[in-house]
Amino acid sequence: MGLAEKHCVPCEGGITPMSEQEEDQYIKEVSDWQLARDGEHKIRKDFKLEDFEKAIKFVDEVAEIAEEEGHHPDICIHYNKVDLELNTHAIGGLHENDFIMASKIDRLFEDAR
Repeated sequence: MGLAEKHCVPCEGGITPMSEQEEDQYIKEVSDWQLARDGEHKIRKDFKLEDFEKAIKFVDEVAEIAEEEGHHPDICIHYNKVDLELNTHAIGGLHENDFIMASKIDRLFEDAR
């Protein structure tokens, strides 16, 4: 089963974040996301859309999926560019949920284009 077909599992803490080796394996499964290991480990990606209106629509769709999955990215909008960051705040690092969301967001972006 691909990551986009999986669902996020509730994570209230008490588990260990992924190891760097696990992160290195999972990052290969999502397109153009970058690992950030400066402090809390995160994954990041910038999305460029046609204009501000399409950027806002994309963010609205990301928010809808985030609510459904119970896993929320950090979002920053710069006119037609949307910067997203994912990590699992409750564990201070990365979890499979972050990569599931990244995969779902990538699918949304392909549909938004």
